[in-house]
Amino acid sequence: MSTSPSGTSATSADSARLQAPRNEAEAIAHMLPPLLVAAEAAATSVALGVHGRRKAGMGETFWQFRRYRSEDPATAVDWRQSARSQHLFVREREWEVAETVRLWRDASAGMDFSSARDIPTKLERATILALAMGSLLLRGGERVGLHGEASPASTGRVTLYRMAQAFGEANAQAQALPPETTTERHSTLLWFSDFLEPLEAIEARMSALATAGVRGFLVMVNDPAEEDFPFDGRVRFEAPDGKSETRIFGRAESVAQEYRQRFTAHVEALGLAARRLNWSLTRHRTDRPPQIALIALYTALGGARAARGF
Repeated sequence: MSTSPSGTSATSADSARLQAPRNEAEAIAHMLPPLLVAAEAAATSVALGVHGRRKAGMGETFWQFRRYRSEDPATAVDWRQSARSQHLFVREREWEVAETVRLWRDASAGMDFSSARDIPTKLERATILALAMGSLLLRGGERVGLHGEASPASTGRVTLYRMAQAFGEANAQAQALPPETTTERHSTLLWFSDFLEPLEAIEARMSALATAGVRGFLVMVNDPAEEDFPFDGRVRFEAPDGKSETRIFGRAESVAQEYRQRFTAHVEALGLAARRLNWSLTRHRTDRPPQIALIALYTALGGARAARGF
């Protein structure tokens, strides 16, 4: 057996090449945020019987063989497959719709808020919802990716790990609104946020995306205190970005009714803006199980596709 330097080098190179995938897998596993585990658990517990959009039709990808029927043209017969049996078989291709699902999770400073220790932050819950929906869609064979990324959406499970890693690397300097540009026309956007930015800015971004051919599903994630305003007495309110003006109320309960009215009006206006674009709005509070929002969102997504014949 040769022990020449060149032979040793080749053996080492082969070993390194074989070990590389394992090292990459272990590195990804170590980087996965714990929220991915919670997201996978939520997706599994929903158990919606995800089946994706697969059906026979025009396309490039082989789907299945089926028995020849009298209405099929002779050109549809797959003679090679038929030669292996006493029956004629037709090769069916998968119906391919030029649509993908993109996810956007607001990671701005305002999302890192929780009013109680036993309630997750809005950012944590939005992350779980986004990853759980990604998991459900990938299980159904959908093409999924992050909005704003140039890379194409994909169906592999590694896509979920990459999204989890990207979410883990996001910081409070991230933009609250998704980019106006989109990689694909006729795509679907799942937008997770507290949607507490000025309504005019949100509407403008929604309109720009709709003009680009995007169909949107908004998931409004709020802490219960943001909706209920349970404060009383002297309370100091600070902006999450640390830049806006600090407000101090001597009797916070005196402004509670007006606050709730304004919050309700904001939500109603957001829902109206979504409906004008044929988008949908799903609401979720962080003191409630994530499965509730997942079921509502997945139902809305499936209903919209059924209406469009997908």
